[in-house]
This record gives sequence, C-alpha cells and structure tokens, in this order.
Amino acid sequence: PMTIQKETRTFDSTIEVRSAEEEGGNKILRGYAAVFDSLSENLGGFREKIAPGAFDDVLDNDVRALVDHKSDKILGRTRSGTLRLSIDQRGLAYEVDMPETTTAQDLMISITRGDISQSSFGFTVEDDDWSEDEDGRVIRTIKKVGLLLDVSPVTYPAYQATDATMRSLEQFSETQKQSTVDIKRKRLEIDTLDLRDKES
Repeated sequence: PMTIQKETRTFDSTIEVRSAEEEGGNKILRGYAAVFDSLSENLGGFREKIAPGAFDDVLDNDVRALVDHKSDKILGRTRSGTLRLSIDQRGLAYEVDMPETTTAQDLMISITRGDISQSSFGFTVEDDDWSEDEDGRVIRTIKKVGLLLDVSPVTYPAYQATDATMRSLEQFSETQKQSTVDIKRKRLEIDTLDLRDKES
C-alpha cells in the first residue's frame, strides 16, 4: 500500500468564534489554515511559502477540521457539510459549524481568551520548487498541494516535514554546491587564459 507523506504547517492568523443567529445561535469557527506568500520560520535548513493556486485542485477533498491534528478531536468535515473551505487573495480560509461537544466548547473558550491563535493544515505535496534568495537562504515554494487532509486550530506550531522533503533539500543543496564549484572552475580557467594572454 502507498504511504501518504503527510506534512503540517502553521500560520499566525485571526481565529474567531461567532454566533450564527439564523442557525439558532450555533457557534461558527472561522480562520485561515494557510496564508499565501508568507515565509515560514526556519524548518531545518530552509524556509517555505505557499504559492497562490496551491490549493486550487483540492477543495473537493474529504477534509476534516481537527484540534491539534488529533483525529479523536474532530470538529467538522467537508463531506458532511459542517466544514467549508474557500480560497481568497489572502489564503485558504475555513469555517466550521461547531458541534456541541466538550472538545469544541473547550476550544472556543481558549480562542476567545486568546490562548489559541494559530491554525495549521495537514497535506501532501504534488509540486514544489527550491531556490535561494538574495541572502543565500534556501526557500521552498509549495506550488501544488496533492491532498488536503485536515485543517486545525493548534496550541503549538506544527512543522512536520517528511523524509522526502529533507531528501529534496539535500539534493538541491548538492546541486547548488556543484554549481558553485563549476562557476569557480570556469573563473579559474578564464583567469588562467587571461594570464597566458598577458604573458604572450
């Protein structure tokens, strides 16, 4: 069986709880699971950003809303209509009809108090790109998400990278080192030719 290489990323974004008067006063949780073009913290040798369009093909996935990515703390699900996802200029937004469970009630209190203020999402990557910025920092750009598995308000930031990601980083680093060696070798060859021209 195929192993899913799940990754998680966390973003600082406003999470709010609102009452839906037309729904009989039921509570709705709103937030952003991902923010486009926002550089992450150092993920172990690289930083990362999500490109606009990365989620365009996964909004019809069967996605869960969880607390801290824990499957036993479920808040909603797209298939049941209790979790709704949308994309705007800022990023991937989510909206959950909160259930009448102890988990949901505790979460809403923590959010209202400001104790929980970050959201995260679990996903697999279909297409990414590695580059260096002007300061020499390695940047990974996620261009296309393969599967969107869950969105989650989180107590602590979750930055779970996969072995495949770290191998990809190593390959990029080796390629960059080889490019640097090649450039130095060519410069040395040019300098040697210039020296020979001067001597002749």
